Amino acid sequence: MTTLLLAVYFATWAFIPHLLLLKKRPAATLAWLWAIVFIPYVGALAYFALGTDRLKRRRLRRRSLYSARSTRSSAPETTTDPATARMLERVSMRDRQFFQLLSRINQLPVSSAGNLRILRDSVEFYSALEERIRGARHHVHLEFYIWNPDGTGARFLSLLVDAARRGVVVRLLLDGVGSHGFTESLLADLLAAGGRFSWFQSLDPKRNRFFLNLRNHRKLQIVDGAVAFVGGMNIGKEYEGLDPNLGHWRDVQVEVDGPISRELQDVFADDWFFATGEKISAPAYFPAPGPEARHLAHVVLGGPDRRNEPISKSIVSLLNEASGRVWIATGYFVPDDVILAALELAANRGVDVRLLISERNDHPWLVVVGRSYYSQLLAAGVRIFEYSVGINHAKVMLADDRWAMIGSANLDYRSMRLNFELNLLFHSAERNGELARILEHDFNLSQEIEPAVFAKRPFRRRFAEAALRPLSPML
Repeated sequence: MTTLLLAVYFATWAFIPHLLLLKKRPAATLAWLWAIVFIPYVGALAYFALGTDRLKRRRLRRRSLYSARSTRSSAPETTTDPATARMLERVSMRDRQFFQLLSRINQLPVSSAGNLRILRDSVEFYSALEERIRGARHHVHLEFYIWNPDGTGARFLSLLVDAARRGVVVRLLLDGVGSHGFTESLLADLLAAGGRFSWFQSLDPKRNRFFLNLRNHRKLQIVDGAVAFVGGMNIGKEYEGLDPNLGHWRDVQVEVDGPISRELQDVFADDWFFATGEKISAPAYFPAPGPEARHLAHVVLGGPDRRNEPISKSIVSLLNEASGRVWIATGYFVPDDVILAALELAANRGVDVRLLISERNDHPWLVVVGRSYYSQLLAAGVRIFEYSVGINHAKVMLADDRWAMIGSANLDYRSMRLNFELNLLFHSAERNGELARILEHDFNLSQEIEPAVFAKRPFRRRFAEAALRPLSPML
């Protein structure tokens, strides 16, 4: 038996060449190497389930602005419609150049929104989504990480069934891990009414899908190709503050229409094509933009199919661009070295950098790991607030008085490199100010971390932070 166990142990070292060929960041490579070699069996099993962080997938409608071989010093056309182009001409040269930078990072054009409404909690978001589904005439496309089989989930399924019965095309795309409690038996009425459903990425060797680690964390909802929702909220009673184990839940979503809706429809179409092989390309799914463009906007996509880590680079670019303030709310905080350095540098040059982090969440060990970075940030002048009246799940970033970003990505390794994520960045002094008031309210409900007090925390907490921090690249 001992010989067999030793043989199996050394056989697990076969994962090491695969690990090295992935060319992960050195810290992540060393962390996984340490796990495979020094944690027998468990480390190798964990690597098999969680170690891969890249995949290739075909896209239905790739809209690339810049060729990798381009040597042009000025950007080609960077917008999708004349109205957006006219808006872009009216902003400052510096802001145009920054949009050009973001377009190169994300390989997506600058777009715009007509109406842009901040939905500050589940009451506003669920009400708006329900209204749009009831009024849908052609299609409803919903993409969520979590759809819980509770009263809230049943309510929205009923809305989808009603829509399908009146002839609306309904497509529902869920993540198999995030929505693990959801069973396809719950979809009987929807499927009978003509609705369509798919898991984003299930374990399917026939389709070359072997990994459970690369999850679709996007939250995207589109109705009739004209109105779209993006943010951090899923479907479940906890988002309404009805889960007694979690209590009050803080989150933010944004509703947009206009040209940006076509860009977001492209995102859904690509994800649906990857999951099902079905092409969504008929003109009815991409109607001409209605309202006049009022806010410049840009889609920021991240995922293991994008090697250049566009969400991370977009966040760092905003930190580098800011001269007055950068306020960030994140549900989970486990920054990599690049984002950590950008936060410090912004604070060092006098920018008002504030972090709003949940004091507790559904993964308590992440709170412990996140606190291991506090001393370094506090020393640089970053102000840190822990949201203490419930769960803060919002993902919001403000830069100065005109840039804002809302979406699904947290400031952690998983959002930057492993998950499929979707953020929406917009250029609007009006909406920036509205979000600033929301964050100011949340700061007042939070406990600010004082450097002198934090330095005196018990040894057991400091040791736990130090012990878990090396695992950051694996979380």
